[in-house]
Amino acid sequence: MKKTLTESMHGFHLPRYAELPTVGLYLEQTATYINHCLAPLGCVEITGSMIRNYVKMGLVNNPAQKQYHTDQIAHLICITILKQVLSLEHIQEMFVRQRRVYTDQVAYDYFCTELENILYFRFGVKDTVEDVGDTDTVIKEMLRSAVVAVSYIIHLHACFTQLPES
Repeated sequence: MKKTLTESMHGFHLPRYAELPTVGLYLEQTATYINHCLAPLGCVEITGSMIRNYVKMGLVNNPAQKQYHTDQIAHLICITILKQVLSLEHIQEMFVRQRRVYTDQVAYDYFCTELENILYFRFGVKDTVEDVGDTDTVIKEMLRSAVVAVSYIIHLHACFTQLPES
């Protein structure tokens, strides 16, 4: 029996910064961990070669002794989700601008909260979209716009998986 759209998103939780692994993960472990976290979204995945490319592009810091740590995993989760609607260059620019104002932990936790907020509304888990965060900045508005766009893609994918066989 298939879950309804609302049931498919109910309880979705991205791990917050403090919940991310504190021990280093090797490349394939990192990809597996991220894919496990994002599996409920149904249409967002990352591979080891993608991770290597993001490191080469400077989107993610080089692994220390071939291991990826909390900051890198947080960035990779954001990249994996945001690349559905933004170019990698725009994601890089958002990271640079956010670092001027926020720590990686604050920015990542805000991203998680905002994504859940918008997805819960889009999937009918909640009736309203909450205001998230304390500031009103262009970067915050840009991030919300990106998250809203991602939510539509995730919702459409879920709708297609719910269609009866023809």
